[in-house]
Amino acid sequence: MGARYRQLCGGMRKAPVVNTDDTGWRVGGSTAHLMVFVSEQSTVYQIRARHRNEEVREVIPGDYAGVMGTDRGKSYDAEEFHAVAQQKCLGHLQRNLTEVLETKKGHAREFGLGLKDVLRQSIELHHRRSLLPPGEYQLQVQQIDADLTFRLRHRILQDEDNQRLLDGIGLHQDRGNLLRFLSVEGLEPTNNRAERALRPAVIARKVSHCSKNQRGAQAFAAFVSVIQTATQAGAQSTVAYLRNLFSTPASPSG
Repeated sequence: MGARYRQLCGGMRKAPVVNTDDTGWRVGGSTAHLMVFVSEQSTVYQIRARHRNEEVREVIPGDYAGVMGTDRGKSYDAEEFHAVAQQKCLGHLQRNLTEVLETKKGHAREFGLGLKDVLRQSIELHHRRSLLPPGEYQLQVQQIDADLTFRLRHRILQDEDNQRLLDGIGLHQDRGNLLRFLSVEGLEPTNNRAERALRPAVIARKVSHCSKNQRGAQAFAAFVSVIQTATQAGAQSTVAYLRNLFSTPASPSG
């Protein structure tokens, strides 16, 4: 099991697209973080006391050549990841904008409403890609990118909340982290893939009260990673898959 888990962790570094997210966990009663990394072929869980870029880089290194789908967590925006192409979850951005809009009136709503509209258009275009001729699709991508760049241009806004949104979201537009999904095959505009992968762990957290010790946390992460990956691969029986795994001699390096 340990050898297979290490194999999955190493393989994640070679995946063209990886989505990652985290949720709360406890080890021996102390606060911890359960992280998930999901590619098209596999899923890796990791439990650590902290959730910094150091813990993320245990699975996704700073020289990762693929695209990492994330939310706007600080660990992903660390300097160590500046060379890694990312796709920020537009679902999170839409919710951030909605939260601010609920507190605004009049002209102060125009900035957030405009951003929400162009992000909505980008997601709709993503879903219609197969229906459009390549030339028309690229033209619409360029138009949306130009519109979003204009709305997020560097300037001073009167409303402090809108200024905070402009500075934070504008930085990711400058880095190409908002519309990358329109040009990268297999990349999604949201981080739903990682969020869905966290659900089994959330259920386990409710019924198990998490892990009693670090050894148990490591075992949980390994078993759930292997089982979830087997499910992705279409395994009909988890029991049969594990029986076959346990009966296969580990390689010398494992």
